[in-house]
Amino acid sequence: MPSFPPLPGLRLLAAGVGVVLGSSLQLQQARLWLPVHYTALSALGLAVLVLLFGLDRRGPLREKAHALALAIVPALAAAIFGVTGLRAGERLAEQLPAELEGRDLAVIGVIAGLPQRSPEAWRFHFEPHSARIGDRVIDLPSRLSLGWYATPDGAELPALRAGQRWQLTLRLKRPHGLSNPHGFDYELYLFEQGVRATGSVRTVHDTPNRLLGDGEGHVVDRLRQSVRDAITARVADASSAGVLAALAVGDQAAIERDDWALYRQTGVAHLMSISGLHVTMFAWLAGLGVDALWRRSRRAMGACPTPLAARWGGLAAACAYAVFAGWGVPAQRTVLMLASVVILGAAGLRWSWPLVWTAAMVVVTAIDPWALLQPGYWLSFAAVGLLLASGEARGLVAATSGLATEPMRLRWQGAAAWLVRLLSGGLRTQAIATLGLAPLTLVFFQQLSLVGFAANLVAIPVITLGVTPLALLGVLLPPLWGPAAWTVAQLNAGLQWLATPDWAVWSVPAAAPWAAAFGLLGAALALLPLPWTLRSLGLPLLLPLLAPAVPRPAEGAYDMTVIDVGQGTSVLLRTARHALLYDTGPQYAREADAGGRVLLPLLRSLGEERLDLLMLSHRDSDHVGGAATVLRGLPVTRLASSLEASHGLLALAGALGVDREPCVAGRQWTWDGVQFELLHPTAEALASAERVKTRPNTLSCVLRVSGRWGGQVHTVLLTGDLEREQEARLVAQHGRALASEVLLVPHHGSKTSSSAAFLDAVAPRMAVVQAGYRNRFGHPAPEVLARYAARGIEVLDSPRCGAWRFGPMGAACWRPQVRRYWHHPDADSTHNGVEVANPVGPESTD
Repeated sequence: MPSFPPLPGLRLLAAGVGVVLGSSLQLQQARLWLPVHYTALSALGLAVLVLLFGLDRRGPLREKAHALALAIVPALAAAIFGVTGLRAGERLAEQLPAELEGRDLAVIGVIAGLPQRSPEAWRFHFEPHSARIGDRVIDLPSRLSLGWYATPDGAELPALRAGQRWQLTLRLKRPHGLSNPHGFDYELYLFEQGVRATGSVRTVHDTPNRLLGDGEGHVVDRLRQSVRDAITARVADASSAGVLAALAVGDQAAIERDDWALYRQTGVAHLMSISGLHVTMFAWLAGLGVDALWRRSRRAMGACPTPLAARWGGLAAACAYAVFAGWGVPAQRTVLMLASVVILGAAGLRWSWPLVWTAAMVVVTAIDPWALLQPGYWLSFAAVGLLLASGEARGLVAATSGLATEPMRLRWQGAAAWLVRLLSGGLRTQAIATLGLAPLTLVFFQQLSLVGFAANLVAIPVITLGVTPLALLGVLLPPLWGPAAWTVAQLNAGLQWLATPDWAVWSVPAAAPWAAAFGLLGAALALLPLPWTLRSLGLPLLLPLLAPAVPRPAEGAYDMTVIDVGQGTSVLLRTARHALLYDTGPQYAREADAGGRVLLPLLRSLGEERLDLLMLSHRDSDHVGGAATVLRGLPVTRLASSLEASHGLLALAGALGVDREPCVAGRQWTWDGVQFELLHPTAEALASAERVKTRPNTLSCVLRVSGRWGGQVHTVLLTGDLEREQEARLVAQHGRALASEVLLVPHHGSKTSSSAAFLDAVAPRMAVVQAGYRNRFGHPAPEVLARYAARGIEVLDSPRCGAWRFGPMGAACWRPQVRRYWHHPDADSTHNGVEVANPVGPESTD
């Protein structure tokens, strides 16, 4: 029968629970408390801890000792809650003042990290040393994220390097990201990195941007950039060069977009960054080297035992590699875990694996509590925990250690037996990791690579033991990058073959929290060395996660999600058995668009396996920027649009077997009891546009949707970038028949739309503006907002609302629901339509 851990072990396990619990609870706060409140809570928790340990020293009875150990959990949770709140307050205090947003600032500072070059811009971090606005000295956050974009005149962008000191004219804004269900939290990402403002470099003729110096600090970053540039210059294949740069210096941005998609499809993306596996491998190899050298010196062995020297040498090498690779969060976590193990060994503490695992989690969480919100944190600790619990990791370590300590005494037969044990252990380890992490992967990403097991069997040894060492050794011997690049190219070809089948990636809808919890419990029961009676419970517990129920509207009803895509439009409409996507948002850069970043993840999380209709209102890039990605990433039955016959998207749809048709006013259809009707453009307008150049906005597809729930008819009107003249035609033709409960504000709230007559005819109760935060167009215009306010129409804008959901379950903004203290405070602003979205000017700071 299992026995309780010894009392010190029980106390440590309780401490681990307390640290994680306290940090997790603090991370749920929508707003921070005053510092005095956090200080008082921490003091209270520490006082209780001192009291508990004092009672423990007085020799209480054993049964009371267990109670005291359990009491550590709330006491330590309170102390950690307070400390984390104080740290968060310090970081949040370094905020860009609101009055400085959108204004030209003269800043002198140094480039930090690796600048990233794309065809149209530089992206880089900047550490300001001094800043002015006019003649006034101002304080800025200590770290900025900037873009330096090419100008329309085609002027060459300067060559930026880490450590350069520049005088720049900047326009900044507070961090602000998109907010959608199951979407990426960009603001948390910046907060964890200590970036408290983003912006762009401005070209101002009277104060030109000037390079003031080179090589000011940031020695490691300068070395990393030199290595990256050397790899790029020597390796002709850009795809292979990007992988080598990622593995050698931690530059994940060097990997091309299509390659990242391939690695995600085949489940090997974790190998293409400086992950815990690479850092651990480097520590292990360095430890073997120190072990071999240490044994050659009797004086060294007399001063320090060989195993201890090997551990410290491996840790030092891992730390150096992590720093050289950019000291990313995954590398930091791994170094901290390794340090915990080494320090425990040096202190002579022989702890069982659960205690070592818990100690590492306590250290990592205490240093970086925000890591608890990162999937990588849980995936890495779950992988280590599963392997240790199953005994596979310990057996594999023992096998490799045996080879390291007595290589000269191994005969060929012994080496063959060792290799067989190593390979079989590796297979079992890979199987446990793949199966054990599958539930977590589904919880975080709603998809799983079904070819990941086979891909990792090949990719792990190739990347970890082949490509990565060659990439690092190439820093000293550059010719080694040649075979490393060839190996990457062959691996990519094999992965491409594996990813070819349609079934290579399995997607599931996002599970409810209870289903996710049961699924993770089921995976643990199935994989841990428990009696089969307990293991048999794992499968039924997994079922709600593997096949979650997908909520759908009832017959006759629909739900609508106005998606937060920034400066652009995209709306998802779902009935009981159909799905329609109206527009696909903008293209953010040459390698990124709303289709890949927002729409496909959202559609998969909602369980939408295909689109019955993709409607593209008109050709403007902020409406069709993500269309190609959506067409390639999800089956689409029909495409309706006002695009000209020669448009490339129509050709792509035809090649993919998608039926194509124009948006023509008067067309009506019914899905599951929900009525759809196109009101614009007319067939004559489309035909005329093919002969005469016409503004795309004037051809916007206008769609009216009507459904019934709660005993009432609910109607929405989607308008694209409709302008005042076309609004007048609709009013003249339909009059009061345009009346709708919800209006998608035409042209993002531009001055050219939302005429008074149109608003009187539609008479919406709510109006939704899809626009980017501090966009360069000044959308929505103040005079337009005033017209809505005068009619008592509630206006919701995506910068403050995030995604907006409307349907039988009610109407709600997503951003306020998930509000956390690191998010932009705009979610707290009013949505009554009278606040100007861009009070200091129309220029974008992106």
